[in-house]
Amino acid sequence: MKQTCLSLLSIILPLSLNAQQEGRKPISQPLVSHIFTADPSAHVFNGKIYVYPSHDIESGVKADADGNHFDMKDFRVLSMDKIGGKVKDNGVALSIKDIPWAKRQLWAPDATFKKGTYYLYFPVKDKDDIFRIGVASSKNPVGPFKAESLPIEGSYSIDPAVFKDSDGSYYIYFGGISGGQLQRWKDNQYQANAEGAKKEELAHLPRIAKLSHDMKHFVEGVKEVKIVDDKGNLFKEANNDKRFFEAAWVHKYNGKYYFSYSTGDTHNICYAIGDNPYGPFTYKGVVLKPVQGWTNHHSIIEKDGKWYLFYHDVQLSGQTHLRNVKVTELKYNPDGTIQTIDAYK
Repeated sequence: MKQTCLSLLSIILPLSLNAQQEGRKPISQPLVSHIFTADPSAHVFNGKIYVYPSHDIESGVKADADGNHFDMKDFRVLSMDKIGGKVKDNGVALSIKDIPWAKRQLWAPDATFKKGTYYLYFPVKDKDDIFRIGVASSKNPVGPFKAESLPIEGSYSIDPAVFKDSDGSYYIYFGGISGGQLQRWKDNQYQANAEGAKKEELAHLPRIAKLSHDMKHFVEGVKEVKIVDDKGNLFKEANNDKRFFEAAWVHKYNGKYYFSYSTGDTHNICYAIGDNPYGPFTYKGVVLKPVQGWTNHHSIIEKDGKWYLFYHDVQLSGQTHLRNVKVTELKYNPDGTIQTIDAYK
């Protein structure tokens, strides 16, 4: 199936997914309801929880195969002292109008902290309508953030996720096929007319790069992240219930690296485990079953001795592009595997 055809499912499948969940109650409620939020990147800074989501809006752009109706204009940061506590919307942290090189579509961000400065990483289309990844900085975790005048050199596609390792090194993971344009990149070179992988071909892989000391550059060439089965084989596009689509996230548990991600058109959040930040990561199972709406995007954090999964669905609006962020507890089995979560009961 061509990627374009697969992407068209994003307009159709939300209806069937919502039908599957009809009559079932969500296990958690939206963190906020006065705005629409999605793609939550959660972090604990100085003992407090900060969530960096996409800010969904109704922009009037017609839905299409490239996701142009996801036409976000700014970022807001949510904060709370504890899970279940009062959630604060801290206002606009960064606006697209304040990013010199940006044209449109401010998609899912992530943030990190180093030596007194907070860094916000974000994908947005440049003047040529190609997704690049930018970085903005602030002395405050809720901003306002000031964007660099140019995107990170060598960056592309969407869904940046920054991981700080135990030795103080920082790595950024990114990539998303279909509207995220990852299928247009081969050997880190852009090919405007490239199509998605066919069923019998190897699936597209997420990317990784080590960040520089100033957190604003890559110190190495962008590399592919291998996700393999228990025999060490890469997944093919036909393995679309297990292969990577978008929404990379990395966390560490008991000395192992957990790489989690969305399968896109099959709507799972899956995970794989490896021994170093670069992988390979061996597929282990599903973290989160499909939610209401087309997309599934998450983050995983530890707070006060417990682990939590942040995610989104469309409980408030019933519309794919107007989502709401949620959180629920995440639990491990004794062997380190993750217990699969169903967002509805």
